[in-house]
Amino acid sequence: MQKGVATVAQLSGFDEIIDARTPAEFAEDHIPGAINLPVLDNDERIVVGTIYKQQSAFDARRLGGALVAANISRHMLATLQDKPKNWRPLIYCWRGGQRSGSFTTWLRMVGWDACQLEGGYKAFRHLVIAEIERIVPTLALRIVCGPTGSAKTRVLEALAAQGAQVLDLEDLAAHKGSVLGALPDRPQPAQKRFETLLWDRLRRLDPARPVYVEAESRKIGLVFVPEALILAMRRAPCILIDATRAARLEFLVRDYAYLGDDVGALQDKLHRLREHQSRETLERWKSLAAAHALPELFAELIDQHYDPLYHRSQNHNYVHYADALRVESADLSAAGVRALAGRILAEAAE
Repeated sequence: MQKGVATVAQLSGFDEIIDARTPAEFAEDHIPGAINLPVLDNDERIVVGTIYKQQSAFDARRLGGALVAANISRHMLATLQDKPKNWRPLIYCWRGGQRSGSFTTWLRMVGWDACQLEGGYKAFRHLVIAEIERIVPTLALRIVCGPTGSAKTRVLEALAAQGAQVLDLEDLAAHKGSVLGALPDRPQPAQKRFETLLWDRLRRLDPARPVYVEAESRKIGLVFVPEALILAMRRAPCILIDATRAARLEFLVRDYAYLGDDVGALQDKLHRLREHQSRETLERWKSLAAAHALPELFAELIDQHYDPLYHRSQNHNYVHYADALRVESADLSAAGVRALAGRILAEAAE
C-alpha cells in the first residue's frame, strides 16, 4: 500500500475520520464516528458539476480548485487548528478521488500523517454489505414474537438491561414497524444509513451468546431489513409473548399516547389502511381519533386489523413459530415487562 493511503480494513487505526463529502452526502450515510468537513458544500458541488457537463472539465476544475482550497483553509483555521503534530486522520470522499486527495495532500504538507481512504465511501459501502452477510449466519438469534401491543420492544430493552444481547431493529430504523409506527421526534434514516447502523451493531455482538431480536416484516417503515438477516430471523427459534388483550390495550394506549397530540396526522395514518378496511370503518376510526378516544380506537384496531394480520403472517413467515417458547403475561407495566424479561431469560436457559 502506498504511503498516505489506507484501506477499509484499517479504519480503526486513526485518531479521526474525516468525511470530505457534502453535508447532503454525509446526512445520507457516513462511516460511524466520522466528522463532516466538506471541501465543497451542497450548492458548490452542483455548480461545479453543471460547469463540468455544460462547459468544460478545465473550467470546472478551475472553479472547484478555488472552492476546495478556500474550504480546506477554513477547516484548518477552525476545527483543525488545535490538532497536535502526531494527530493521524483518515480522509474519504465518494470514491477516493480528488476531494479527499486534495484534503489529504494539504494535511500532509502541514506535517500530519494523514491518509486517504482507498476507494472512499464506496469501498466502505461494499464492506458494510459484505460484513452483514458474513456476520448474520454466525449469530444465535432468538426471535421475540407476539401480536401488536405485546411490548416486544420494551421487553428487548429489559432483556438488555438484564445483561442479554439484543438487536433492536426498530430503534435502528427509528420506527415501530406498524402503520402507526412513525416516531414523533426521530426521522427514519436513509436505507444506507440503516444498514451502516446495523453493521455497526452486528460487529459488536458475541456469536457465542444468544441475540434477542423482535419479529419484523421485511420493511420497517421506509427501510428494508437486509435479505440475509430477514431469512436468518425466519429460521430462528421463537419466544412468544402471550399477553392478555386487556394488558395489550393498556400498553398501547400508554405507549402510543403521543398520537393523540396530532389528530390530523393520526387520521392520515389510519387512511393508509384503506386497502384493508371499508370506508365506513375508516370513517369511524377517524371520528374516534378526532374525539381523542384512543382506548376505543386501539381496541378496534387490535380486533379488526392487527390481530388478523398477525395470525396470518407469523405462522407463515417464522418456521419455528408453532414450537415457540410461550411466556404468558397479564401485566405489561414497566415492572411487569422487567419480570417478563427475567422469565424469558430463565426459561430460555432451561
